[in-house]
Amino acid sequence: MKYREIPQTDLNVSLIGLGTMTWGEQNTETEGHEQMDYAVERGVNFFDTAEMYPVPPMAETANETERIIGTWFADRKNRDQVILATKVAGPGPHITHIRGGSRLNREHITQAVEGSLKRLQTDYIDLYQLHWPDRPVPLFGTRDYSPPKESDPVPIEETLRVLADLIAEGKIRHIGLSNETPWGAMKFLQVAESQGLPRMVTIQNSYSLLNRTFDSGLSEVCEEEGMRSLPYSPLAFGRLSGKYRNGAKPEGARITLWERFARYNGPSSDAAIEEYFRIADEAGLDLAQMSLAWINQRHHVASNLIGATTMEQLKANIDSVDIELPGEVRKAIDTVHHRYPNPCP
Repeated sequence: MKYREIPQTDLNVSLIGLGTMTWGEQNTETEGHEQMDYAVERGVNFFDTAEMYPVPPMAETANETERIIGTWFADRKNRDQVILATKVAGPGPHITHIRGGSRLNREHITQAVEGSLKRLQTDYIDLYQLHWPDRPVPLFGTRDYSPPKESDPVPIEETLRVLADLIAEGKIRHIGLSNETPWGAMKFLQVAESQGLPRMVTIQNSYSLLNRTFDSGLSEVCEEEGMRSLPYSPLAFGRLSGKYRNGAKPEGARITLWERFARYNGPSSDAAIEEYFRIADEAGLDLAQMSLAWINQRHHVASNLIGATTMEQLKANIDSVDIELPGEVRKAIDTVHHRYPNPCP
């Protein structure tokens, strides 16, 4: 395994991180434990979860993923081997079952942290992230920003002050963003600096060969401000594995099960995937591993958050850490990107 430091922290995370959002829905507790066991054996030391997981978010399963991780910690007695990240939900119509509609204010963040600590069976969280902003922004496939007609977001200073108090109490160690914009990232950094509050050290956004919008603004923020990214959906809900090619609908796969997950569908993404498949095939590479290896080589990435529903997928995804893409492959990938720029925001 390879490891990367997150600047201004003591965190040295595995380049491959373990995403967990299928545990409790597509994966059982036993399967989740098996995945964690194998990942640790392979040197993976960074796990990412959220109070909202598993997906799709539902009242019946909310918090189940954290509970599964907690029972694994309790049984294995190995909390010190894992750098653990989780997230507090922001506001939105799809999560009204969480505290009646979560907000990033003192009351809700405090309740969220206490709930996560209990379920995870731990005394501290290494990286605590805001799952998405409290203000209206383009999210989960929405491409463009539109000024809201009505908006009453929780002030960023309030959010940072409660996080500062939780750090002082030893309940969380570092903080990060998720699904954030360049303006939002810079605003959090600005308020933290001007008010002497904790600094965001990571940002977790969708990032893959089908969605490189991160590179148009947030990549520069990471480079100039010393933040690091934690890409999620690096295989675009599995579309970059090739398993959905030619209209295939594999049994038990996420896009097969839930039509709502259409974020990475469309004719432009289909065309781009075929081009990427051709590049991988000509280079003697597996499409999924090529897609992951491309992310692994990006300058702003600290840990590439893979997810898997089978052990076969997990093993192959972790193996991508040992693949170095030749220059001609990276150049061919960029050529396709310029032909089909960000077909899936």
